Amino acid sequence: MKYENINYLYLLPLVFVMALAYIVFFRSRQNALQRFVQAELIDSIVMSVSRRKQIIKAVFVISAITFLIFSLVQPKWGYHWEDVERRGIDIVVAVDTSRSMLADDIKPNRLEAAKREIKDLIDIIDGDRVGLVAFAGTAFLQCPLTLDYGAFSLFLDDLDSRLIPVGGTSFGEAINKSMSAFSDKMKKHKAIVLITDGEDHQGNAMEMAKAAKEKGIIIYTVGVGKKEGAYIKVRDNKGREALLKDREGKVVKSRLDEVLLNKIALDTGGAYSPAYGIQWGLANIYTNLIAKMEEKQLGGRKIKLYENRYQIPLFIALILIVLESLIGERTRKRKTQIDRGI
Repeated sequence: MKYENINYLYLLPLVFVMALAYIVFFRSRQNALQRFVQAELIDSIVMSVSRRKQIIKAVFVISAITFLIFSLVQPKWGYHWEDVERRGIDIVVAVDTSRSMLADDIKPNRLEAAKREIKDLIDIIDGDRVGLVAFAGTAFLQCPLTLDYGAFSLFLDDLDSRLIPVGGTSFGEAINKSMSAFSDKMKKHKAIVLITDGEDHQGNAMEMAKAAKEKGIIIYTVGVGKKEGAYIKVRDNKGREALLKDREGKVVKSRLDEVLLNKIALDTGGAYSPAYGIQWGLANIYTNLIAKMEEKQLGGRKIKLYENRYQIPLFIALILIVLESLIGERTRKRKTQIDRGI
């Protein structure tokens, strides 16, 4: 047996309160009769009232309330199987894990802020499969497409700037690896969300974007960080914080290529959204764009649905209430004597 609204069980103490109230009422009425009614009249008054019927009426009322509470709990027993069809969109989130994502112009840093925003995105996704790609100078599939959002979040937590040993940023590799995550060949219901703070270092981004478009994949891009760029803080072997420098000893400053990100998105039918501070567009991209894409069947399964049986205790409660109202308190013998004028 299962229960739909188990919180209503907190009303059960009301049954004991009512039982106690009846006991107190009967005793107080008896004491009042002995105190205010003449002794020779008490027997005639008491004889005219059936104590047994009073107890039965009280039991009916208390039992009716008990069954009403049981009805509110909505007990379920017995079940049937039902076929459920899942429909949704396949979404691959590609996250830049290069060292430039350690810049702290977005607190605590760009990468951690991106992970936080992706988790918020997962909270509003309903029924869509999601996958995760990590990329820097190369890319790899961190989490295949799944409906298990808990597992996706675990893979997301593992993302850090040391995950990919190849430095730089390759949008083309990110797009290519994301495309490989899609299993079917249908040219719809597929989206890539590309999150990065840099510029493409390999120059094949538009070529891969064109390949994605041919496969019906829409790319949405998110540019992280300030437009003017930011310096990257790292720790040396002694744990001291210092600015990242290139091989020539020059301080590296990350620069966001918004023009290229815009072009990638627009050429595939997607959209570009800047992300800086608390201004992120992931939720808007999903709600206003991705969620409105044509969905596909993601599989079906049988689920066990329990039958709600709240009607049974409710019906019993109504019967008890009706019976209680039909039972009088006077004794049948006394009533007959009075009717005869005795």
